[in-house]
Amino acid sequence: VHLVESGGGLVQAGGSLTLSCTASKSQFRLNAMGWYRQRPEKQRELVARVGPGGDTGYADSVKGRFTVTRDYGANTVSLQMRDLQSEDTAVYYCHADQYLQYGQGPEIRNDYWGQGTQVTVSS
Repeated sequence: VHLVESGGGLVQAGGSLTLSCTASKSQFRLNAMGWYRQRPEKQRELVARVGPGGDTGYADSVKGRFTVTRDYGANTVSLQMRDLQSEDTAVYYCHADQYLQYGQGPEIRNDYWGQGTQVTVSS
């Protein structure tokens, strides 16, 4: 599965950006899709995700400002970001996971990542 992101860029504090990610077709359906980010000198962290049933989860730092949506038919996930702040500056990565099971064998989890897109918020 390949994930292709778009929509990053430079924005002033208080502004908005929308990130989009499209997953290539797969024989097996994707489980969760979402977004992670890696800020300078920080570890990669979960920003927002959408589960297979439409359940969503957000990092506390983005609740009320970011909205994650998913189109199951088109295999896309988007992240609408508003009221961006300098601390949101990061490389944002699209993520998807997938569970596979062959016959009676064990369930295998695969994780897929996009190439990352830079979001820079100027103060």
